[in-house]
Amino acid sequence: MTQTRGRMRSTSVAIGVTAVVAAGLTGCASSSADYAAVCVDPETEQRVDDDQCDDDRDYTGVGTGFFWYYLGASSRVPALGAPVSGGTWNGSALSGRVQRGGLPSTGGSTVKSTTKTGGFGGSNRGFSG
Repeated sequence: MTQTRGRMRSTSVAIGVTAVVAAGLTGCASSSADYAAVCVDPETEQRVDDDQCDDDRDYTGVGTGFFWYYLGASSRVPALGAPVSGGTWNGSALSGRVQRGGLPSTGGSTVKSTTKTGGFGGSNRGFSG
């Protein structure tokens, strides 16, 4: 009888540790980024598909192509083809977590309500911070 009880204790400890680790991992998936970026054509200042932005270069007013435009947590997400406003082209000056891409193409919600910082099954594309 003593051997059986010892086995049950070690099984209980293993299950308890697994539950704590799992709870910590799911917590990562639910926290929001401080800023999010959408891909923008600087000539028209309209949002384009995020796949058009290749890297994290800041737009300095010169150059061609598409660049990330950074929005704060309380900003509204513009739809594809809509003009952007209230953000910045200078992502390197931001402090905090930044998510590049992954916002709804239809727009309408706030950045904070639609961003994630990773976890299992989430998109980690272009995070910094």
